[in-house]
Amino acid sequence: MNPDLNKLQPYPFEKLVNLKKNVQGNPEFSHIALSIGEPKHEAPKFALETLAQNLPAFGQYPVTKGIPELRQTICSWLIERCKLTGNVLDPEKHVLPVNGSREALFAFAQAIINRSQPSTVLMPNPFYQIYEGAALLAGAEPIYINSTEENNYQPDFSSVTEEQWQRCQLLYLCSPNNPTGSVLSLEDFQNLIKLADKHQFVIASDECYSEIYSKHTPISLLEACQHLNRDDFKRCIVFHSLSKRSNLPGLRSGFVAGDAELIKQFLLYRTYHGCAMPIPNQLASIQAWQDENHVRTNRKLYQEKFNRVEGILQSSWAIKQPQAGFNFWAKTPIDDQKFTQLLFQRKNITVLPGSYLSRSNLGINPGKNHIRMAMVAPIEECVLAAERIKQFIESL
Repeated sequence: MNPDLNKLQPYPFEKLVNLKKNVQGNPEFSHIALSIGEPKHEAPKFALETLAQNLPAFGQYPVTKGIPELRQTICSWLIERCKLTGNVLDPEKHVLPVNGSREALFAFAQAIINRSQPSTVLMPNPFYQIYEGAALLAGAEPIYINSTEENNYQPDFSSVTEEQWQRCQLLYLCSPNNPTGSVLSLEDFQNLIKLADKHQFVIASDECYSEIYSKHTPISLLEACQHLNRDDFKRCIVFHSLSKRSNLPGLRSGFVAGDAELIKQFLLYRTYHGCAMPIPNQLASIQAWQDENHVRTNRKLYQEKFNRVEGILQSSWAIKQPQAGFNFWAKTPIDDQKFTQLLFQRKNITVLPGSYLSRSNLGINPGKNHIRMAMVAPIEECVLAAERIKQFIESL
């Protein structure tokens, strides 16, 4: 067996199951799950209809590169979304459909990391655990960049040492961030691009929550490249998905885009990896990427839930809406694991301890005494949960 498998930590939800196993949820209340970020809003019917209409295409082997129509649709969406010049993206060179961003984020590290030399993979802390697992199984050392309240929950890139930058082969970014909801600025991206040039590492920007926001449209790494007149997107790759944007987590549809040479090498890796997207899924994806009306409706629903929940809780708990994404990242008045346990025991609500999404680094665990609450349940359940949590907080 690969000995690096022994370095993998239990997944956050496995830890959560163990935390709850000796605690009984209060049977007086129906259970409300705010722990798992699985979208529950209605998926666009036209995409599902396209999927159903093309079921016979499951009888064909799909090609790893994806059908030309999907790649062209993705390019058109990126040009509009990221304010790119009309001819800067070539569907033959700059984009690649993937089976959801999760598998692509993991696989990308396996294709990129040069195992012949010591290397680091940098990532925000707290983080999406796939980044850490990808680094470890690629034979690299994960380096965690703390995101704390004092830094507005932005990664403190100034804490990275010169030696760590020099050994860096891959930097994972997550903007909007899961779980904190913070968003990197144009200046942040541009500074990181300059560091990538200096130290010769690749930037992998996870932008899967980019279409869920209230006021300001989150900037993309590709947009930052455009501002630097960097039309080749050198060392820059973005990851997008229909899971959050279009409430289609089960479709397993997303894409990677950016540096043509990196896309070429990643396509080679994926050809052997055996992960081509089924043709019906690709055809449904085209429909989803071409429509923005359902995305605007999705944003509106999340915003309504944020407003209602914050309105109920703000007098009892210093809770604040995120810049983007669908999670509340909230400080707890007691230890986050104890908070989670008691909330389940007394009010039958499940949230996720922040310490499960972080690692101890530079003397602290930046997720400690925080919890993540995903606003994915129906609005009635979110409001009911907020009322119960208010009572729980006041009882503490």
